[in-house]
Amino acid sequence: MNAVPVSQAELWNGSAGQAWIDGQELLDRLFRPFEELQAEAARSATRVLDVGCGTGATTLAAARRMGAKGRGTGIDISAPMIEVARARAASANVAAKFICADAQDFAFEPASFDLMTSRFGVMFFEDPVRAFANLRRAAAPGAEIRFIAWRSPAENPFMTAAERAAAPLLPELPPRRPDAPGQFAFANRDRVQRIVEQSGWTGVDIRPLDVPCAMTLEDLERYLTRLGPVGAALQQADEITRAKVIDAVRAGFESYVAGKQVRFVSACWMIVARAPRG
Repeated sequence: MNAVPVSQAELWNGSAGQAWIDGQELLDRLFRPFEELQAEAARSATRVLDVGCGTGATTLAAARRMGAKGRGTGIDISAPMIEVARARAASANVAAKFICADAQDFAFEPASFDLMTSRFGVMFFEDPVRAFANLRRAAAPGAEIRFIAWRSPAENPFMTAAERAAAPLLPELPPRRPDAPGQFAFANRDRVQRIVEQSGWTGVDIRPLDVPCAMTLEDLERYLTRLGPVGAALQQADEITRAKVIDAVRAGFESYVAGKQVRFVSACWMIVARAPRG
């Protein structure tokens, strides 16, 4: 039986959003190199929008980098994740604002941001051209957009290792559909170029970005049992199936283990474009 498709709003306000909240500290550590890249760009900005901000790490990093002269705003479709982001900002006493809405349709104030950033947050739009056009209208003339998205599954074997290892035991794992909203929706460089240009941005620059990442063996256990398609499937599996899957998946990650560390390279695109000046 084929699974009924789940909307992005349902997904990120349900199981996927909760999994990211549960894994917040792990994911923040894992993807901190990307956070640093994006935050550095905020140094010369004063009004930054962080698209698909999740639990707020990248928004807070940008706000800290701007200091008192600026303000960071994060937007995400996930109400539970935005709640966590707001709590983190209050706890850290960081001047950041968070909006729970779909950036594809949200009525931003026109020309209200001089920099837009996103770390793995723009690949989930149902209509990406409409979404990027909406973001462009919110961008000040000449404002820059900088976003990081995954390249292909073939270039990111770590990200699909769990699915490959678990496939014989979990035959109903949802297939990856090229160009569908999801982790690898922006894998095709030509497609990304068309989306960004058709939505009205100019000077599009797309470059490969390969970033070494690491986690501990303990982190790996949490990663593979909570996140991604396999993690979601394990929440519904019986104990016998769950134990078999975990053993199989652990073996599938052996090539990435060095001592007590798990190391891999994230193969991404760094996409930069500008809003027209007039």
